[in-house]
Amino acid sequence: MDRSFVIAQISDLHLDGSGRLLATIEALAGALRERMAEFSDVPDRILLITGDLVNDPTPRALDEALAVIASFRRTGLFTDIQAVAGNHDAKPPSQRGGRHDAYDYLHLPRTSKSVYYRQAGLDLVLLDSNRASLTTLVGGNIDEQAYHAIVAQSARLSVELAGSIGSAGRADYSEPAENLVRVLALHHHPLPQATGEGKRFLGVPDEPLMYLAAPATFLEAATSLNVNLVLHGHRHVEGLTRYSIPDPRAPRSGGEDFWRTIYVLSCPSSTGQGGDDAGFNIIHFGAASDAERPEHRFAIARYSRPRDDGAFRPLDSNLPDGVVRLPVGRDLSRDPAVQSVIEIASCASLKRDQVRALARRLLSRRAFYDDGGQNWVDILYTYLVTSHAWADLSGRFAKSVQRTDLAALAEVKGLLRLLIGQSADTLGIDRAALDELRADRLVNRDDLSRRWPTLPREAADIEGRTRRRLQLLRDLNDQMKLLDLDMGLGSEMPPQGGGLPR
Repeated sequence: MDRSFVIAQISDLHLDGSGRLLATIEALAGALRERMAEFSDVPDRILLITGDLVNDPTPRALDEALAVIASFRRTGLFTDIQAVAGNHDAKPPSQRGGRHDAYDYLHLPRTSKSVYYRQAGLDLVLLDSNRASLTTLVGGNIDEQAYHAIVAQSARLSVELAGSIGSAGRADYSEPAENLVRVLALHHHPLPQATGEGKRFLGVPDEPLMYLAAPATFLEAATSLNVNLVLHGHRHVEGLTRYSIPDPRAPRSGGEDFWRTIYVLSCPSSTGQGGDDAGFNIIHFGAASDAERPEHRFAIARYSRPRDDGAFRPLDSNLPDGVVRLPVGRDLSRDPAVQSVIEIASCASLKRDQVRALARRLLSRRAFYDDGGQNWVDILYTYLVTSHAWADLSGRFAKSVQRTDLAALAEVKGLLRLLIGQSADTLGIDRAALDELRADRLVNRDDLSRRWPTLPREAADIEGRTRRRLQLLRDLNDQMKLLDLDMGLGSEMPPQGGGLPR
């Protein structure tokens, strides 16, 4: 399944090593098993724990936390388990007696950690927010020097966030970084929540200072790095907020393109710590089946159990299926070439039928047919990403196949190179820039449109160049016939449901 993942978020377990919460954990695991059943075919199913795994990092509590994590792993519900530290997991130095380092013991990130899920295109960024919150100031005297130190640590989260990703993207990304679905997890809420929110009883004190000390700086950094969703715990309450922040790179003010949108979802204590309502969240990202064109969105199901009373029930029962559906606000439809690269990388070698199926996907696109509506930038982009995928395909084709098949693949590779060169020449791209484009496996369509005009240069013989392009495509189709695959390349597009991909 392409471009789909599930995150089950639990939080604030507050295990103490006494075993008193094990029955509650079993009930939580049973609820997760029931809710995760419909997602068994999703390749990436992640259990995320957003802090306060233990109430105090004593050896017994940490051992219990390890045992609970192991029990979740044994269920087989999840393909991965990740966690971040909460303020209860990290005690100040003055209270370290008889305690262990939860970061090392539970393998929690001390600063930032980016986990890339290649199949889903998910970049899950884990941040430690303990030093960046005002937690340590609650109940004590707020010293100006201490306050500024905390603010500096909070602002540093923005640097750590950017550093975990890298301005130019990471080498293991299989597509441009801006095309990823980016989810951020931390313990503390980025902005203060309403006083008394989610509390069911009078007399329970709020925690007005236990949020990030520089929230505006942090949220601006998150939106500039295309973070779509922030997940946190800490306050033991449910909450879902949408923040829209002006995009400084937007060409004009007004309209949806002027705003960057980020959703912030909190999770209650999943064990109902302190008499609070227990809860967990299931976040499914995938394509909307009811959309006319490919659109992706988050489907969030929140579950609650009032005061350890009975079973977990949908919190948003007033909504269809009890699910909150959130549009992402940008096109995250993965290019067919990117998906092909991912599938090719998962195979040690490719058989003939696999090559034919991948070739059909790569070449069944408008740029390979006589379509007058396409511009040369789109054509160049398609040939570039197809060329990279084709090189991977050729390298994985079993060496025991017929020589004619290998020769056909090599000829297609050469024809793609000619098509790239002709498109670049039509756009007026010089040799040095073209060499740079050929070497860039993460070439981006929008970047090409910004760097070069979308219309061919005035002096170009467009009609003659179009004829030459179509002839090259017909030559390419002749090579595909040697693989028993006649796709009619270079002629009119065959009718397909919804049209060919771009």
